[in-house]
Order: sequence, then structure tokens, then C-alpha cells
Amino acid sequence: MSFNFALSGLNAASSDLNVTANNIANANTIGFKNSRAEFGDVFSATSYGLARTASGNGTRLQDIRQQFKQGNINYTENTLDLAVSGEGFFTVRGEKGVAYTRAGAFGANDDGYVVNNAGQRLQVFPPLVGGGFDTASLGDLRLGTANSPPKSSNLLEVVANLPANASAPTVTPFSASDPSSYNQGTSVTLYDSLGTAHPANLYFVKSATAGAWDVHVTVDGNEVGSAQTVQFSGTGALTSPASGQLSLATVTPSNGATPLNLTLDVKKLTQYGNSFSVSRLTQDGYAAGELTGLNISDEGVVEGSYSNGQKIPLGKVALAMFSNAQGLKQLGDTGWAETIDSGPVLLGSAGTGSFGQVQSGALEASNVDLTAQLVNMITAQRNFQANAQMIQTSDSITQTIINIR
Repeated sequence: MSFNFALSGLNAASSDLNVTANNIANANTIGFKNSRAEFGDVFSATSYGLARTASGNGTRLQDIRQQFKQGNINYTENTLDLAVSGEGFFTVRGEKGVAYTRAGAFGANDDGYVVNNAGQRLQVFPPLVGGGFDTASLGDLRLGTANSPPKSSNLLEVVANLPANASAPTVTPFSASDPSSYNQGTSVTLYDSLGTAHPANLYFVKSATAGAWDVHVTVDGNEVGSAQTVQFSGTGALTSPASGQLSLATVTPSNGATPLNLTLDVKKLTQYGNSFSVSRLTQDGYAAGELTGLNISDEGVVEGSYSNGQKIPLGKVALAMFSNAQGLKQLGDTGWAETIDSGPVLLGSAGTGSFGQVQSGALEASNVDLTAQLVNMITAQRNFQANAQMIQTSDSITQTIINIR
């Protein structure tokens, strides 16, 4: 019987060495979780139970249990490198279905999908039209599939000072081509609903009436409606229009775009001193934009930056959690699948509940402690040698008995 006991010990030590070797081999594998071999002793039992003098029947491998301890976070310069600091798995989808991983080395493929090295697509909660994210459904994260749509200009805002000592021009009537017919001018670019740029100019003409100025607006070189008047008090503050806004005539672009209904905000016009200055001249439209950058927040919100200055959410990284992570099925490539033992998946957002935070530009290293693994290797080796010595001893005893005359 001692041969069988020692043989079970040899098998156990060999299994322990196999697990240790696998841990060491994956010491540099991104998102890898080390495993631990767990053993139990073996007893033979009859229908009457165990004998009080039973010595046991050796040992056996009970389980190889993964240890989901957090690995070190290593920072990179790639925005699509992601790491989970805390609880949670990234959700990915491939040809074989959904999988879960802690390895966040993602990149974009030729179709713009964000994938890992196994070609599995990162899953996100898709954005809603009115803002927020649809946390009840999952979708593939895809970059650069469409431009940011243009927005037509509706509101112009001018912050400027008109000189209080200005005199009315001697040349009348106003003509944008004749600088002698106006006192000051400034320009801005407007956009129509198709994203086409239209040069616009504002001209200020001092009126013969004290504190009054006429405002002329041209778009594409054509005057928009007729002049409108702004009035200032004796202290240089705007008194008219009372609303601080001038409604301009509708501008109909020649390219078929939707007509522009423009409003000029003059609330911050002043009449001080003897110099003309423009502090700000803005409008709320913009052209179509192409994706120029990407930002991923700690909450997992993926936001695209576009050439027109807009920032548009593309999705929110979906994290997964399980009541028993050690019950997950290993798939290889640092991926796991849901099982009955793991319990059903719980999807959520980073930074909520028990979910950890997403760190962009970082990767979670393997949680293998090489020093501990090397010590374990020596221990397993000693166990193997001891059991081999047990077999040799049992063989010597058996040989002695056989040689009895």
C-alpha cells in the first residue's frame, strides 16, 4: 500500500509543479491571474465507516483555484489601453460569444471596432439621443464611423466697446465697400445646416443722435435686412434694445441649406472712451468634424473629440461582476466565461456600487509573485523527492522480505 501512497504524493507534487510552472510562464501576461493547487487526503471507507486505525490512502488534487487578486497597474501612452482598478471584468464579444477579461490591451481594427489581441470587440453601453447611456443593452465600441454633424448658426454674440467721441461718417448711405461710410467693422464666420462656412461682417455707424449707433450686418457680402439701432446712456451703458438682442433678417444660403434665422446679442456692448475694441465675437454654429482624439474617463465614458471642437460620447465601458469569480470557466487568452458555479453576470458602470474604476492609458499586470512561486517550486520539488524516496524505501523493504529464506 505504501507504493500507492507515495505514488499519489508524486502525482500531487507533479500537479503542484505544473501549476507553478504555468504561473511562472505567465508572469508577464497582461491581466493574468495566478492559480493555486489545492489537495485533500484520501481515506478508504466501508459501509461501517472508517476504521479507527486507518492510516489513509494518500492524497489527491481537489481543485486548481484561481486567485483574482489585483495586479499592479502599469501606465502606457496608449489611450485604448484600459485597466480596472478594483472589481470587475471587461466584457468582450467574439465569434464564440461573450467573454470576460481583465486584459485591457485594446486597439482599433480596420473597421474602426475596438478589439483585443484575440479580435474580440469591447462592449459598451450605447449613448442615448437625449443624453446618458442605455445600460439595458450592449454594443460594440466603434471609432471614426461618422463625422460629427454640423450645426447652423443661430446666435451671434459681440462683446465690444464703441468710442464715445466718434463722429458720424460724412459719406452716406452706408456701403460695406466704402470704409468712409462706417466707423468700425469686425468679422466672424457663420455655418449653415450643411456645414458650409459663410463670412459675416458687422459694421458700426455713428448716428447723428447722441449715444446712438446703427448696426449693419452682411453675410456673403450681402447686407442682411436693414440697419438696426443701439442706444447708450450718458454713462455708456446699453439702453436699447431693452432685450439686448437684435433679430436679423433670414439668410437663405444658395446651396440648399436650411435658412439661417440669426439673432445678434449686444447685451455687452458699451460706449466708453475714445477707442474701439472687440473682446469677443462668437457664434453657436460649426462645420462637420472628423475624429481627432479620444478620451476615456474613470467612469468608462468614451468621448470622441472632433475637429470642429465638439466632444461626443461614443459609449460607456460595460463592466461585469460575478458572485463567485472562481467559478468562471477559463477560455485562454486571459478570458473567462460564465458558468453555473460563477452565478449570473451582473453588468454595471465603473465607479458605481462595487465596481472599480477604469483607468485609460494603463494595463493591469499579471498578479504572479515570482518570489513566492519560486519558493513554491522548491517546496514541490522537495515533496516530489520525499515521495520518490518513500517508493525507494518501500522497494527495499519488499526486496528484503522476498530475499528471506
